Amino acid sequence: MRVIIQRLAGRACALLLGVVLCGAVLAVPRAADAAQATQLETARQPERPAAHAGGEANLVLPDLSIVSFGGTNGRTLLKGGLFVCALGLLFGLLTFRQLKNLPVHASMREVSELIYETCKTYLITQGKFILVLWAFIAVIIAAYFGWLAPVPGKSIAVTLPIILLFSLIGIGGSYGVAWFGIRVNTFANSRAAFASLRGKPFPIYAIPLRAGMSIGMLLISVELFLMLCILLFIPGDYAGPCFIGFAIGESLGAAALRIAGGIFTKIADIGSDLMKIVFNIKEDDARNPGVIADCTGDNAGDSVGPSADGFETYGVTGVALISFILLAVPNATVQVQLLVWIFVMRVMMIVASALSYFINEAMAKARYAAVDRMNFEAPLTSLVWLTSLVSVALTYLVSYFLIPQLGDGSLWWKLSTVITCGTLAGAIIPELVKVFTSVESGHVKEVVTASREGGASLNILSGFVAGNFSSFWLGLSIVTLMGIAYQVSTFGMGALMAAPAVFAFGLVAFGFLGMGPVTIAVDSYGPVTDNAQSVFELSVIETLPGIKEQLKRDYGFDVHFERAKDLLEENDGAGNTFKATAKPVLIGTAVVGATTMTFSIIMSLTGDLTHDVEKLSILYPPFLLGLITGGAVIYWFTGAATQAVSTGAYRAVEFIKANIRLDSGATKASVADSKKVVEICTQYAQKGMFNIFLTVFFATLAFAFLEPFFFIGYLISIALFGLFQAIFMANAGGAWDNAKKIVEVELKQKGTPLHAATVVGDTVGDPFKDTSSVALNPVIKFTTLFGLLAVSLAVNLSRDQGSAVSLGLSALFLVLSLIFVWRSFYAMRIGSAA
Repeated sequence: MRVIIQRLAGRACALLLGVVLCGAVLAVPRAADAAQATQLETARQPERPAAHAGGEANLVLPDLSIVSFGGTNGRTLLKGGLFVCALGLLFGLLTFRQLKNLPVHASMREVSELIYETCKTYLITQGKFILVLWAFIAVIIAAYFGWLAPVPGKSIAVTLPIILLFSLIGIGGSYGVAWFGIRVNTFANSRAAFASLRGKPFPIYAIPLRAGMSIGMLLISVELFLMLCILLFIPGDYAGPCFIGFAIGESLGAAALRIAGGIFTKIADIGSDLMKIVFNIKEDDARNPGVIADCTGDNAGDSVGPSADGFETYGVTGVALISFILLAVPNATVQVQLLVWIFVMRVMMIVASALSYFINEAMAKARYAAVDRMNFEAPLTSLVWLTSLVSVALTYLVSYFLIPQLGDGSLWWKLSTVITCGTLAGAIIPELVKVFTSVESGHVKEVVTASREGGASLNILSGFVAGNFSSFWLGLSIVTLMGIAYQVSTFGMGALMAAPAVFAFGLVAFGFLGMGPVTIAVDSYGPVTDNAQSVFELSVIETLPGIKEQLKRDYGFDVHFERAKDLLEENDGAGNTFKATAKPVLIGTAVVGATTMTFSIIMSLTGDLTHDVEKLSILYPPFLLGLITGGAVIYWFTGAATQAVSTGAYRAVEFIKANIRLDSGATKASVADSKKVVEICTQYAQKGMFNIFLTVFFATLAFAFLEPFFFIGYLISIALFGLFQAIFMANAGGAWDNAKKIVEVELKQKGTPLHAATVVGDTVGDPFKDTSSVALNPVIKFTTLFGLLAVSLAVNLSRDQGSAVSLGLSALFLVLSLIFVWRSFYAMRIGSAA
């Protein structure tokens, strides 16, 4: 399989390289860049550096030291942010060390290390695969910054390698935090499983959350550190291209890890879950060869993917705001004030998250440390709300001291109010998601009720209802908060910038991530709780001779096996809920952030809104056709991702049914059989990812080269269609998942027809919530970022060589895209894979 992929990659890469080089050779030298159409507000203010053709990709950053904040210039102030990032990184590493040193029985540690080893093998394979995909992107970056739009006044031999290096750093960042995430989680899963043996719920809650905070703090700190390094240490005339290269790299890494991880995890999950029905065996039965793959998938899909996704989301949103400020704000002093303010806000959010975590943990420990029963969702909910409120308070406080004189002197609270809309969304959206996915939800209980008499059929229909209703209410909440932000933007922000509403929307996306470490932490909580159950069962600790006496002698407590199982299953329900709550936050950020990024492309195409603005209308046919095309691509994507899961799961089930040993007296599946299931999952994850990525890649080029405003319509469409498709699929899947959890934990009806019906519903929801929906987030952002370079390439070639060249390349790229669309189904069918 790997050989086939490498051959395909080599051929496609060679073809793409030839196409781009031909276009570059045909292009004639361009005329000098046009002068700025608008003048600065006053001659006394320092002028901003001239932005050259190419829009966002060729932005020039101003000198941050020209503005003083309380006696400290902006550059020096942001250098202090590097120290805070170092503290956040230290927090993550110290927590990691604490988790590693927690007590754990050897049988459980052995299982978690096996899970880690399979995860490590998967990640190494994916890392090599991502580098193959990067080659495609590198060709376009090199063509753009090396031939068509080099940085003026700088040697290509200097600037191009640096830009390409930052694209690799972006990939490395996404990949590195993903690796850290699985290492933390595979320590935490066995420690949480062991802690359950004491029969107390608090440690089972505290360990997964501590693991999540370790990941969240390190992830956000590393991301912010890298962005500050570009801002502070890369020369301003090509820092903009470095930001773009960095953002494209991290988007590529996140998209690959999200899509492939989502396919892998659901192949394994479905393969493992269906055995409960086929053979009527228990959850995570150690004799099932699919369970190790399922545990690996929990990390590949629910840890690796979200970690890389969160890293990329945080970075791309920042790049979108930076580009907006440099394009839409004409005054260099105001540019510096806004840039420094945004980055100080990000530093403050690290502080707010850490402070809130320590306060909430102290309250939770005081309340739950000695109890025998607790609502696992309650302290997680209080953490989210506490962080939100602390972030809001610090936003107003820091803004007041940092930018009191910005604009007419009132913009400090107006900008704070706009960010607050996003910060509150980060708390309100999870509450709305719980209405449709929590084990306490009326919608989830309706799914269970429907399953009693209607079986899997009505179970699935009820889940569809929950998903559709959730899309309505979450859509209204996002519109309401964005509407408030828009209204605030009309109060004086227009005096400083063009299109202040777009900036307001970008700040809402920024606010969504206002409690980034906590958002990542509660999302990472789920894979640990899920794995902890599996580790408990796979360790077969109950069957070990003299285990009760050993635990009493070595660890000083009396073991409660059945009680431990109940607590782990109950906590897994909370994990499912909070995994679901993070998904709409990230997809909402992607959509709102993509809106800001798309505006940057619009500014470039319209000469700072001085011409062709009328083409941004459904009265202009290419724009309308782009809107329709974007919707079509979203539905292809969700189908292609699910097809990869369906075929892979069939192969996994086929193998497991043929090799599971239930009558031989074996207590565990063989390691060889378990690794074979992992191999099947990896094979179909890579095959599906390859088809999907190259379709997206060539489609982006095809539509950008076809007509620029068609492409703008396309970008807007994939964002809007993707938003509601993702919310629907994520929350429908969450409802099906926790309906099964109610039957298993509350009703204790495993092995019954009711349980079988909910298992079927859960297997339908698996690719909904953990494959198609979550991967839409990085795909939307990657398409928008990559589209920046693609549309600039198209415009330059069309201007210099005529529209025939662009249209010819568009047709070629469209054909290549359709080849991979065809492959994503017809070459992935169950029959064709035989």
